[in-house]
Amino acid sequence: MFDSQSPASTPRVWDVGALCHAIGDALQARFNPVTVRGELSGFSRAASGHCYFNLKDASGQIRCAMFRRAAEQVGFSPRDGELVEVRGRLGVYEQRGDLQLVVEGMQRAGQGALFEQFLRLKAQLESEGLFDQERKRPLVPLPRGIGVVTSLGAAALHDVVTALRRRVPHIPVVIAPALVQGVQAPQSIVQALSKIYQLALAGQSLEGDLALNKAQQPVIDTILLVRGGGSLEDLWAFNDEQVARTIVQSPVPLISGVGHETDFTIADFCADLRAPTPTAAAELVAQPREVWLGALDLMHDRLDNAMQRLLDRHAQRLDLAAGRLGRPSEQLGRNHLQLARQAQRLRHAMLLKLQQLAQSQQSLQVNLPYILQRSLEQQKNRLDRIDLRLQLLDPRLVLQRGYALLTDEKGKPVTQVRQAAPGAALKAQLSDGSVDLVVTQPRLL
Repeated sequence: MFDSQSPASTPRVWDVGALCHAIGDALQARFNPVTVRGELSGFSRAASGHCYFNLKDASGQIRCAMFRRAAEQVGFSPRDGELVEVRGRLGVYEQRGDLQLVVEGMQRAGQGALFEQFLRLKAQLESEGLFDQERKRPLVPLPRGIGVVTSLGAAALHDVVTALRRRVPHIPVVIAPALVQGVQAPQSIVQALSKIYQLALAGQSLEGDLALNKAQQPVIDTILLVRGGGSLEDLWAFNDEQVARTIVQSPVPLISGVGHETDFTIADFCADLRAPTPTAAAELVAQPREVWLGALDLMHDRLDNAMQRLLDRHAQRLDLAAGRLGRPSEQLGRNHLQLARQAQRLRHAMLLKLQQLAQSQQSLQVNLPYILQRSLEQQKNRLDRIDLRLQLLDPRLVLQRGYALLTDEKGKPVTQVRQAAPGAALKAQLSDGSVDLVVTQPRLL
């Protein structure tokens, strides 16, 4: 029979901190250092530079911490879903009693299963053109109604409603609740989007109806699909193929505000616009009312100033016309004065011209003998040069050098031997007379 008072059977009573420390020592002696392969999940980087995440596989997971010095040595940006190998030391985080792996090094070991599935679906939908920029539409600058698809219990809904109430309280907001996490979430999101699409299409069909109908049925021309941040598993509903194909069927521009700024989902690529956070999505779709009221005030001031300037110009034209109509004598006086000025200018111009002519005549009288004398000398010199040229061209000067000019009986010059046939009568013109010749025997050179 067990005796609870026996010293040999009494277990040791541990302090909590001592037990954690002992377990840590046992892990240190039994396992460390250790290398572990697994898929990253819940990765976060604190402001201090330390990184915290879970490393998991199909059968388990372990919490990890990587301090700033080790994180700075990692040659890539770790993301949820990546398959990695880490080197480190197992220990116990005594403040919480949690098993923890302090990571001293990390390297890629391939893509995790979820991330590989994400990449395959992304490549498939991109090849089908669901991500094309040409398909995406610009936002409506002044939406008449906004549809919001998210969970009723999500903090993202509170953020979006708060931002819309602060910026555009006059715009109606229609909320379509949907699950945003879990196995049933994709189908729930598809159903919520379909309901919003029906409202949007119904609002478009009422464009030409009475204002009463429009008041009863809000016109939705912008849709927000939002969810707060989380791990890759938490956001997996937004990487569903059916959700993606439903998003691209939206009849109005759709903004995706899923996760934090560093989170990307298939829904982001399919939407007309991606917002980094749910609050940013609400701010993108709705400019503050004060901005539009300020723009209206500015336009009113510009219109008022333009109208005032137009009235002032017309008033001035009216005053000028009235002044001309009421005092025609002033216009006549101005015309007489203008005519007098023109007559004075004409007289002055005539006197100036006469003075110029008189000066020219006087100058001609003084310079005329000199001009005539210079002109005669120029003509005499020109005649002397012409006479010299004529003398140089006189053929008698050539004959005086021993040459003769031969002519036939008709007086034509003989310049070639074939023109002088035997027995032909020729005349040789010399410098002091002429000689009659008879050709006996012509010879060629």
